[in-house]
This record gives sequence, structure tokens and C-alpha cells, in this order.
Amino acid sequence: MKKIIHATLLFLAIGIATTACKKEKTAFAEENPLSAYLAATGFNVVDNKINTASSEFGLAFSPNVKGQINAITVKIPDVNPSLKVTIWDYTTKTVLRTEIVNVTSSNVITTKPISPLALEKDKKYMITMNSQDWYKEHKADNSAATYPITAGNIKIWEYSWIGGSAQAFPTNIDPTYYAGDLSFVFQQTE
Repeated sequence: MKKIIHATLLFLAIGIATTACKKEKTAFAEENPLSAYLAATGFNVVDNKINTASSEFGLAFSPNVKGQINAITVKIPDVNPSLKVTIWDYTTKTVLRTEIVNVTSSNVITTKPISPLALEKDKKYMITMNSQDWYKEHKADNSAATYPITAGNIKIWEYSWIGGSAQAFPTNIDPTYYAGDLSFVFQQTE
């Protein structure tokens, strides 16, 4: 009987010690940096662009914490059943992920959940879309925004674009406007 009591107490002590040593996991909230980015830039004049020349355009960014992209969000002024969105490694200019988003309604945010894409803290990435339809968002005086811009856990370095319908890394940087609306749902992981 004493052996059973000792064994029970030993297992109980090990269980308490193990529980006390376990680090409690925190579930971090998801965030979308687009509205904070637009507020910080002062880009509050919006012009609709429909059926313009195709371009690849988007934002260079880096997370301030380790995390992941869980979804892509897009809003454009026209319907597009096959809008191509690309996430790039900024340094190597290589494609990390390509997603096709079915935009069924104009002027409405479309959210496409994706399998999580892990992002490293302080590493530079770029998210782009290739489209003929977009919103041109700028200041009333067309002056430049000051970069980088911190929007939650995301630092946005620049907006850039390149003409054409091919999936190509944008090389033309322009601080006087933003073409979109394209963003992502980010979640810190540690």
C-alpha cells in the first residue's frame, strides 16, 4: 500500500512540475495593416481606375514580429474571377506564393483564406496584384508620403509598380499614391 501511495504522490508531483514548467501559449489576434497604412500616408482622395493598362503593383513590407499570413484581402472597382495575387521575397525577387482571388462584386472587400505563409521577423516581402482595375489613392495636393510606415506589427517600406500583364517584380517606386486595395491578414506566431 505504501508503494502505491508513494508512486501516486510521485506521479502527482511530476505532473504538477511539468504543468508549472510549460509555457502558456498565447493566441495572437489577426490584423490587416491596410487601413492604418492609408491613414498614416494621408492618401484620402480615391479615383476609380477601370479597364486601364495591366500592371503588377503592391506594397513592400516586413513584419516587426514572427508571424504568418492567413488570408488575402482585395477590393477593386470591377469584377474579376481570376485576380492574380503574388507574395514575393523582396531581396531575391522570387515568388513565395501565388493565389487566384475570385472577385465577384465590385467595390466590396473579398477575403480569401490561404494556407498559412510563415514570415520571418524583419525580413522584407512584397505583396502584389496584376490588374487593369484599381483605386488610385493619393493626397489632394499629390505630395509624397513618408516611408517607412508602421501599421500594427507590419512596417511598410514602399509602393511600387511595373506595367504589363506578366507576373513581374515591380521596380517603379512611387511615394505619391497607392494603387489597390490589396492587403493581407497577418497573425503573430511568437
